Amino acid sequence: MPSARAPHPSELALPPGDLWIFGYGSLMWDPDFPYVQWAPALIYGYHRALCIFSHRWRGTPKRPGLVLGLDRGGACRGIAFLVARADRGPALEALWAREMRRRVYRPRFLRARLPDTEVCALAFIADPKQTGYAGGLSIRQTAERVANCCGARGANLEYLARTVAHLRELGVHDHNLQRVLAAARALNAQAHP
Repeated sequence: MPSARAPHPSELALPPGDLWIFGYGSLMWDPDFPYVQWAPALIYGYHRALCIFSHRWRGTPKRPGLVLGLDRGGACRGIAFLVARADRGPALEALWAREMRRRVYRPRFLRARLPDTEVCALAFIADPKQTGYAGGLSIRQTAERVANCCGARGANLEYLARTVAHLRELGVHDHNLQRVLAAARALNAQAHP
């Protein structure tokens, strides 16, 4: 059953000092908060997946598309951003406006392995208890949605193609997303020869 409200950033038990934030999707190439530095990061226990229904931006209420979330199991390469203590408030407000509006994510601190150390980083994971959660779809089911859905920000296929391209530019090769993209492109080519 969906929760009544998303937690407010002030309710987080923040570590003292600076704050690390883990990005695994568009946050990697489009952070909208101030940060001091960034580093490649790896987390275990979650993987990047098209596991969140999009009823507005990449789909409609009748034909919801899919956007990224961190889903249980596996590992995920991303980017950890270091936010200075003085900027934590504005950074968290920006993140909440961006990630927590629909209440499909849960904020959680995860261990993130950086090239030379390990840090505790704030991440937004998919909440399987929410109605917007779309985990468990097969590659074929995911590809069908991606190939056929479109919302206010454009086609779901375009979103996935851009995501895979941005990840490659950052040196991240997500084989699951690449397989979904190939299957979605094939379905799209069949539908629009």
